[in-house]
Amino acid sequence: MTDEQAQTGELIEFIVRHVIRRPRSEITANTPLVSSGMIDSFALVDILLKLEDVSKMRIPASKVQPKDMDTVNLMLSTAKRVGKPR
Repeated sequence: MTDEQAQTGELIEFIVRHVIRRPRSEITANTPLVSSGMIDSFALVDILLKLEDVSKMRIPASKVQPKDMDTVNLMLSTAKRVGKPR
């Protein structure tokens, strides 16, 4: 398993267990989360903190838009694009 696959899995598990809180929910790295209404803007704060933890990057919230957080793949791409190593 690559580091990116591990990060993807960890983010998906966090979102399912702690954000949408439906353990039987199935989401993938490309499931629309924000645009579908599955998660709201308040949840994005918790997800951004987890994204920083998973990616080991410091991500300035001012550089992140809700569209950047719509899918797990977009989240990880955003971390790479705007994040700075811790």
